[in-house]
Amino acid sequence: MMRFSPYSPLSDLFQDLFGDSSKEKMEYKNYECAPSANILENNQGFELQLAIPGIQKEDVKISLEKNILNVSSEKEAAKIDEDTRFTRREFVFGTFSRSFTLPDTIDTDKIGADFKDGILKITLPKRAETKISKEIKIS
Repeated sequence: MMRFSPYSPLSDLFQDLFGDSSKEKMEYKNYECAPSANILENNQGFELQLAIPGIQKEDVKISLEKNILNVSSEKEAAKIDEDTRFTRREFVFGTFSRSFTLPDTIDTDKIGADFKDGILKITLPKRAETKISKEIKIS
């Protein structure tokens, strides 16, 4: 069985569409890891999915600057009593920021977002294709 390699020529296609992940801006403070992302494509466009469990949609900010889509959040850990001690603490809270370079084929006026069950879904519709060739009738 052959496995997908991130170093294969096919991976270059995905890097061209949404930027090279090694150059992707990811910042996080007091957060064990940056949110994982999936990018799906269909005929209508792309869907960017970010796994951000434990974060409320009110804590998420999405912005677009030119062709850079920025997703960020600030979440502080809940205050606990002085009498309470953790024997183990794995929940993570903090600040993260991820930026994605969008391809020119995205219709930025129609970008939408939905948040459910800890998954942020950002829809990135493709622009209607402009016809490059057409038939010209002779009068």
